Amino acid sequence: MNTTDKPKITIEAHIDAPIEKVWDYWNSPKHITQWCNASDDWHAPHAENDLKIGGEFSTRMEAKDGSFGFDFGGVYDDVITNKHIAYTMGDSRKVDITFSTHGNRTHIVETFEAESTNPIEMQRDGWQAILNNFKKYTEGN
Repeated sequence: MNTTDKPKITIEAHIDAPIEKVWDYWNSPKHITQWCNASDDWHAPHAENDLKIGGEFSTRMEAKDGSFGFDFGGVYDDVITNKHIAYTMGDSRKVDITFSTHGNRTHIVETFEAESTNPIEMQRDGWQAILNNFKKYTEGN
């Protein structure tokens, strides 16, 4: 398989919140650290985000027991406020996120290139769990 032919995975969620709030919670480090984890035994103790084309972002993701952690980051390829974000991760995989509004409800669709180490289902489930945490956090605050 050619490295440019990576399988793509799509996840999505409907958030019961207006687009302005969703955009802020998605992109502000003070909020990212509150929702960016796939399960309750993980957390994101630090996040940085320079939300502009060419800007970089980094989120530290760690097991709460200290057994494992990693930095998730990349560089923005496209940013259209309240509508679209595209970025390239540190391992060169691409991510594309669209935000659409329906009254006071926001629909997020996130498509990312799969990595080759873990099964597709595991990757989809992990990213979906993080998106579900985002939904829960945003709707609850």
